[in-house]
Amino acid sequence: MTTPEAESTPSEAPAAEPQGQSTGGGRPEERLERAVLAAEQALIEYEIAVETFRVEVENFSRLHHQKLGPMYTRLDELEAQIAEAVAARSGDPEDLRKADEARARVMPMPAVEELFDLWMDGDGLSPEASAMLTDQPVRPPQRVRPSDEARKLYRELVRKAHPDLAQDEQDRARRDEFIVRVNAAYGRGDENMLRELSDEWAAGPVPEARKPSPSEELYERLEWLAQRKELLTAVAQELEESAIGAMLRMAPDDPDRLLEEIAEQLLAQVAEREAELQRLVGEQAAGS
Repeated sequence: MTTPEAESTPSEAPAAEPQGQSTGGGRPEERLERAVLAAEQALIEYEIAVETFRVEVENFSRLHHQKLGPMYTRLDELEAQIAEAVAARSGDPEDLRKADEARARVMPMPAVEELFDLWMDGDGLSPEASAMLTDQPVRPPQRVRPSDEARKLYRELVRKAHPDLAQDEQDRARRDEFIVRVNAAYGRGDENMLRELSDEWAAGPVPEARKPSPSEELYERLEWLAQRKELLTAVAQELEESAIGAMLRMAPDDPDRLLEEIAEQLLAQVAEREAELQRLVGEQAAGS
């Protein structure tokens, strides 16, 4: 098992010449095309390496949970029982607090938001939830009554932008999309938005952007490839710095053996804590 950087370190693409220049005959874009091709191939190899490492981390994480999860759970339970035994014997508030914290780690309580879901807002119970709990009728949604100006703007916009007035399919698609926004604004009674839509329609369709030249497209492709490489590098770094990734780095050639060693350590800790609990319980029984 190797990390993405170790397995695949894509070479940097050849430096592109300034636009419009070339080293010899042929099209000016030829060197740029070669640079793009080299960067694409390097990125593919790097993506394969990152995905391979991600799968390794995921599989090792699953094995770690399956084999060691019950031991961690048992340790947490023993720690809670020991803390509770100590608190029961001493009655000290600090020991009681530690016992509560240890038990909470074993059986975490769901957050209030999870229990009530959408029944609560920032001020407590939502009005709808409060009404239902007190047998009061739920307040119906507020009706929207568009102003006279909003109705006027709406009628004007529909008359101007109705899809049936389209000259071709492209114009119809534009009108369909526009009328959807007009209907939504009118449904909310949003007079300001209707004014903005009226100004937008009066301005006419946005002219199509100039089509980039072949060289510009190649430069854009190189830039995208570089950004993609940076993103993959961040993903790889996050994987390598994770707890499971760090464990994999400790035993890259035999991760299964690492799991066995950790299991042995956990078993020893379980045995130690069980003995500690048994001692505390025995002392408590003898003193009662």
